[in-house]
Amino acid sequence: MSEVVHQRLSIFANGRARQIDGSMTLGELAESYQLDPKQLLVELNGQTLLREEWPGRTLQHGDRVEFIRVVAGG
Repeated sequence: MSEVVHQRLSIFANGRARQIDGSMTLGELAESYQLDPKQLLVELNGQTLLREEWPGRTLQHGDRVEFIRVVAGG
């Protein structure tokens, strides 16, 4: 019987250290915070990413993610 080993990574989300599964994507991280993606801007290591990029972007050790809630109004 083979044993599956899940690698854990350290990232920073909104300035706070967080341990995540090594295969977690940016989209999965956003979902874990239960944030509405339609009202969210995401920066990964200082680079703004399109919402379409989130599901395919696997997080790496040391990544810095910022979730910015976009509010429209007048």
